[in-house]
Amino acid sequence: MAYDFIIFSTADWDYPFWTNKQHIAKRLADRGHRVLYIDSLGLRRPTINQRDVKRIFTKVGKFVKGLQKKQNNLWVWSPLVIPFNGNKIFRKINMEFIQFMIKHFSKKLGFNNPILWLYNPLLVMLVDKLGEQLSVYHCVDELSAQPGMPIEVIVEEEKLLLKKVDLVFATSINLYKTRKEINENTYYSPNVADFEHFSKVNSEILEIPNDIANIPSPRIGFIGAINGYKLDFDLIVSVAKKNPDKSFIFIGQVGEGDPWTNISTLKEIDNIYLMGPRDYSVLPNYLKYFDVCLLPNNINEYTINMFPMKFFEYLSTGKPVVMTPLNALENYYDLCYVGRTVDEFSEAIEKALQEKDYRLKEKRINEAKKHNWESRIDKMLEIINEKIN
Repeated sequence: MAYDFIIFSTADWDYPFWTNKQHIAKRLADRGHRVLYIDSLGLRRPTINQRDVKRIFTKVGKFVKGLQKKQNNLWVWSPLVIPFNGNKIFRKINMEFIQFMIKHFSKKLGFNNPILWLYNPLLVMLVDKLGEQLSVYHCVDELSAQPGMPIEVIVEEEKLLLKKVDLVFATSINLYKTRKEINENTYYSPNVADFEHFSKVNSEILEIPNDIANIPSPRIGFIGAINGYKLDFDLIVSVAKKNPDKSFIFIGQVGEGDPWTNISTLKEIDNIYLMGPRDYSVLPNYLKYFDVCLLPNNINEYTINMFPMKFFEYLSTGKPVVMTPLNALENYYDLCYVGRTVDEFSEAIEKALQEKDYRLKEKRINEAKKHNWESRIDKMLEIINEKIN
């Protein structure tokens, strides 16, 4: 049975590094479900820096364009709201406007009894207001632990949302345990990977990108958001200094999710290369020429509750992964190398570079193959069908 979905995301559709929100929306549409995807309403208060100012102008431009059809069965709308989520009055004004517009678009598209799928915990006021037959909260991060967030408001509103929605999907064990205490219809649904896309590394001839061709091997690489609350900059700098014969390559938007990120210490190190973001389509080209993949995360309230999507993306390539100890990945430590301190992390990189057991590569690929978007969506739809029927 095909459903109509209204998905309120915390990531814009055109964000270059796709998150679970875009992957799920696209694949639901590919299966014949109709999807109205709502770009991020924003959670933190914007700052007066170049990136946020540019984002505001971009938002205005997208809002003016109105409803946009992106593919068969999938439409995107980018709302414009008052960016002061800590204020209850402004939140109510925003929700009244959003509710009016979504009802208008639903009527225009002929949506009937949609499924409301929320990523933003501040949207509790919309539940039961859009004619939905089922409401879902997809909890993918501990949002209150991100910099610049209205913490008290998020914590309070999320509790209300958890009590009100019909289903909750949580992407890490910690998120699952804490949310299930409030809503018994909570299911553990860890992040997965676009296996077909990233496993190209093993089956296709991919040219080395020009911008890393002259960077000497061994290449130790990271792909993802580069910000101060997720990544351990002190560890990265110290490890790079300790390993001057290795190149540390970082591909991703600096300050994404944390405009206060300061990368001055990274820039001072000759063998650290900050490449900026790259299009999703060419990421396998970079990964193919990495010798080791990195997850050098801070250990804090945010990362303790995080299941990094890039982990299975890395595993899809078969490449060795060196990481700091993340709770959500504990069951996969036998497939990667873990280090807490500078010495341990450096030693882990050395072991990864000297890895000779080809079976490990096969194990990584086979494990990643189990955790793809199609199997994850199959399971989610199975739960939704059971709840509706």
